[in-house]
Amino acid sequence: MQKIWSSLLAGAIGGLITFAAIKYTTPQQSTIIPATPTLARQVSYGNTPVPFDFTKAAERSMDAVVHIKASESREAAAQRRRNQRSTDPFEYFFGQSFGYQQQPRSGTGSGVIYTADGYILTNNHVVEFADEFEVTLHDNREFKARLVGRDADTDMAVIKIEANDLPAIDLGNSDDVKVGEWALAVGNPFDLTSTVTAGIISAKGRDIDIIKGGKAIESFIQTDAAVNPGNSGGALVDVNGRLIGINSAIATPTGVFAGYSFAIPVNLVKRIADDLIKYGEFKRAYLGVNVATMDQNVAQQLELENRQGAVIIDLDPDGSAARSGIKELDVVTKANGKNVTSTAELLEQIGRSKVGETLTLTVFRNNKSMEIPVRLRSKVTNN
Repeated sequence: MQKIWSSLLAGAIGGLITFAAIKYTTPQQSTIIPATPTLARQVSYGNTPVPFDFTKAAERSMDAVVHIKASESREAAAQRRRNQRSTDPFEYFFGQSFGYQQQPRSGTGSGVIYTADGYILTNNHVVEFADEFEVTLHDNREFKARLVGRDADTDMAVIKIEANDLPAIDLGNSDDVKVGEWALAVGNPFDLTSTVTAGIISAKGRDIDIIKGGKAIESFIQTDAAVNPGNSGGALVDVNGRLIGINSAIATPTGVFAGYSFAIPVNLVKRIADDLIKYGEFKRAYLGVNVATMDQNVAQQLELENRQGAVIIDLDPDGSAARSGIKELDVVTKANGKNVTSTAELLEQIGRSKVGETLTLTVFRNNKSMEIPVRLRSKVTNN
């Protein structure tokens, strides 16, 4: 097993479930970046015929999409500089200004009204540096906001404004979204009020290696709806105006939209947001396995017949999987009845599950399919 594991690592196909997914390289001519603000520029798109009118979907969703200005206060900027000075070995030689960003930072993005009493969804990268927030609604009302919670490993955050009877967005079901369906990307960038673009769902369960860190969850919905800088945190909606994802990143060689964008699926968004609102943090379940996405190369190296799923390479003996009977070389093909074709899809299903719940995994073992109920525990308490 050690030889196999080393071979898989050399091939860069290993990943740690609930810690890291497999990271696929992106085309060299493109770069995956958060859809964060830059200078506005004029872009011309050719006329593409569409089969029906999107006005109802736009009308139902635009009121729920807001503009967010995130700022770093002078006090926070001063503390950041003090922290930098305390750890910077070059200060002794070059003085206090060496390498420092002196001014408070600021940026803008979009958000989606989650509840009528003022909870707003957005991306972590829109707010992570800031401690002051201003929200402008579609009707131009302005509010101060506070940070409720954020999770860097999923690029999700929730902020709160003090208001009632807000036009909260209707939630869809990202499990029901199919490749080839139409979708609308709705944002509120550049202080230009709402923008709406249309495209099709290009893929699901995309892992694009944009979220850094050992516990990243990436299982994006990919679409060709134009999502330009400033639309981070905006809504991806279906043709009925229901939220199916939070726009998070674009693929680009130039810093502007270049053909496809990525959204966090709403079923995962809801799970994270509810935890952030209730606890101030995302409470993750711990499966405790190393996995690789199955393909022909992996199947040949491991001498397995199954060609699709997520293969278990190694287990933490104290993790949820090992305690529930999952074994090395099991190939996970379903989680709670949902097809699993990659580590990204397995990550999403675990991310959507709560500590204490039972996640039923369908695994392929010794050329036989079986269902194994896994009671999910937290890594910290293992309870």
